[in-house]
Amino acid sequence: MLSNIPLAEKLRPARLDDYLGQKHLVGERAVLRKTIDSGNLPSMILWGPPGVGKTTLAFLISQQLSRQFFTLSAINSGVKDVRAVIDNARESGGNAILFIDEIHRFSKSQQDSLLGAVEKGIITLIGATTENPSFEVISPLLSRCQVYILKELDKTDLLKLITTGIDFLEKETGKKINLQENEALLRISGGDARKLLNALELVTGAEKGDSVTITNDAVLAVIQQNLALYDKGGEMHYDVISAFIKSIRGSDPNAAVYYLARMIEGGEDPKFIARRLVILASEDIGNANPNALLLATNCFQAITMIGMPEGRIILAQTATYLAASAKSNAAYMAIGKAQDAVRKSGDLPVPVALRNTPTKLMKDIGYGQGYKYAHDFDQNFADMEFLPDKLKGTKFYDPGNNPRENELRLRLRALWKKKYGY
Repeated sequence: MLSNIPLAEKLRPARLDDYLGQKHLVGERAVLRKTIDSGNLPSMILWGPPGVGKTTLAFLISQQLSRQFFTLSAINSGVKDVRAVIDNARESGGNAILFIDEIHRFSKSQQDSLLGAVEKGIITLIGATTENPSFEVISPLLSRCQVYILKELDKTDLLKLITTGIDFLEKETGKKINLQENEALLRISGGDARKLLNALELVTGAEKGDSVTITNDAVLAVIQQNLALYDKGGEMHYDVISAFIKSIRGSDPNAAVYYLARMIEGGEDPKFIARRLVILASEDIGNANPNALLLATNCFQAITMIGMPEGRIILAQTATYLAASAKSNAAYMAIGKAQDAVRKSGDLPVPVALRNTPTKLMKDIGYGQGYKYAHDFDQNFADMEFLPDKLKGTKFYDPGNNPRENELRLRLRALWKKKYGY
């Protein structure tokens, strides 16, 4: 009789050397690997998308260091549970590892309950989160932790996982598994090992014969039929928020409010939704409608003050407004181009005319010389060079084709003439 334990759990590695992915952290001479090997382990936050091995890594660290390992889930644990673990760790001499999954779901008081034990070294905390810890972890706790960023598994890692999964399933089920196509498995996984193995297990289990042929069509058909089962680990959470954002970006308020309702009915954190709306307001709307960012920011503030269930109305107003708004990713593209230029060109000298002049010496050697105060000129504009010499004339911001940004384009063209090609 086959076990009900998911394939992802069965294939969880037992040694750090068998851990898949995250070479930038645990590969040879990588930063976290050196820390582990030194035995001087700090409390840490593992930040990354789902299914990339945060829980596995925490367990393997405890095994590598022969540390007592406690684990809590922030979804169903409270202050009482935290204190019980701390008491157990203290009685066993300290130096234990406490792993808290989804630590971003812990309240301030729950996070506060960890501080003393972390500070005294009674426990070494390893928290796992899919959310930016700068927003979700209280400052006193965050300051006591090292943050390590985990990445999605790349194609090479995922293909290795498929091979390992097939070998295991052939031995466990006695079936011959013929992998003809892997694109659907890879696409469904989205870099998430758990999703990949869940899908592989479902496809294999769906075939009642002695052999299984895996094609893209077969994978998609089985996954669609078993969507609820496929969502074993809560992966649907990420699919629905993705559909929500893409519906707003695609200017469909009907789809947007539908996916919003899905999240609300599923008990999603309203602040998680509101934060995504703030990001979208700049990334996908930007200067096509500056009011979008104002409304999204106010939405987050209102949700924080009011909470649910009334907060659903505010979320719906904001989501439908953003969906119906004109769209532009010009600001998003501009900062991307500018950051790319910085990486390629390094720290270019700031033009002398623009440099700060806090001292007489700096003024004497020419800092600030030639600077034109814009408000002293017609239209509050002075024609001068603001970029470093090597980047003169580089256009990072290209206004989108919408009424508001077309106005900006016309103004910039009138001011700068042909310089930036507006």
